[in-house]
Amino acid sequence: MADTKMVKSTGEHWVCSMMSRLGWGVALTRDGLERTDILAVDPNASPRRLIEVQVKTASGNGENTNWPLGLKSQTRALSDAEWFVFVILNDAPANTRCFVVPRDHVAAATWISHTSWLTDPDAVPGKRNTPIKNARVYRWVFEGYEDRWDLLEAPADKAPVLLPAEFREYALDARVGLPHDHPWNDRLPDW
Repeated sequence: MADTKMVKSTGEHWVCSMMSRLGWGVALTRDGLERTDILAVDPNASPRRLIEVQVKTASGNGENTNWPLGLKSQTRALSDAEWFVFVILNDAPANTRCFVVPRDHVAAATWISHTSWLTDPDAVPGKRNTPIKNARVYRWVFEGYEDRWDLLEAPADKAPVLLPAEFREYALDARVGLPHDHPWNDRLPDW
């Protein structure tokens, strides 16, 4: 079994390496800043852009690859500069995968994924009772964001929604909806 601290550290360093290759100036926060693992500046942008990145890393690349997203990970963005990068470490380093997702998209995806699973009318009654604080989101939910480093070039609130199409229907469904404080409650974007 992999040491979880090493997996986390490997993912963070890998993201820093990729962002550096793309021209970002990056700095690890070393667990000193809540909600942010990496601070990055785009020195070529005018005006210069500063972003905050939270990294979540998983090992393996099977169908069931997922990331635990607790309540802190589910909170809405405090600015248009908050991002997640979800990393999948494979046995071969060249096969590392990543998904670049705005924080508000993560909050919506986590709620929708968990609530639709929890309240599925076809589920055996009493079998699904995991609270939202223990939510997990599977790789397939973020596949539209794979290798979308280009999204970082604009504010997070301007990024296209690349979640599965059925998630929009779930967001409109009274059984699932969105978190009460989510910004999409005011106006649900198209996707």
